[in-house]
Amino acid sequence: MHTSRASLLAHASRLTMACAAAAVLLLAGCAATRTQEGAGGYLDDTVITAKVKSAILGDPALKAAEINVETFKGRVQLSGFVSSRPQMDMAVDVTRKVKGVTSVANDMQLK
Repeated sequence: MHTSRASLLAHASRLTMACAAAAVLLLAGCAATRTQEGAGGYLDDTVITAKVKSAILGDPALKAAEINVETFKGRVQLSGFVSSRPQMDMAVDVTRKVKGVTSVANDMQLK
C-alpha cells in the first residue's frame, strides 16, 4: 500500500505535537509550587543547608550545639538545642551571613 506525502506530513505533525505535549507535562512536573520546590530549587536549598551547617560547625562557640538546619526556597529554619541565649543569637547571625539565605526562622530552644 502506498502512503501519500500529505498523509506522511499529517502523521509527522501529530507526532511532533504529541512530543511537545509530553515535554510540557514533564517540565511542569519539575516546576515549583508554593509548598513544593522544583528540582533546581531543591539543589539550591541543599547547597544553602550544607553551607549553613558548615558555618555553624566551623564556629568554635557553636560546634557542640545540637542545631538542625532545614531550608526551603532560601528560608532557613534552625531548630534544636543550645546552651545559652548568646549561642542562639550567634547561630542566627552565622546563618544570616551565608550566601543565598533570604530569612532565618529561629526555632531553637535553650537546654
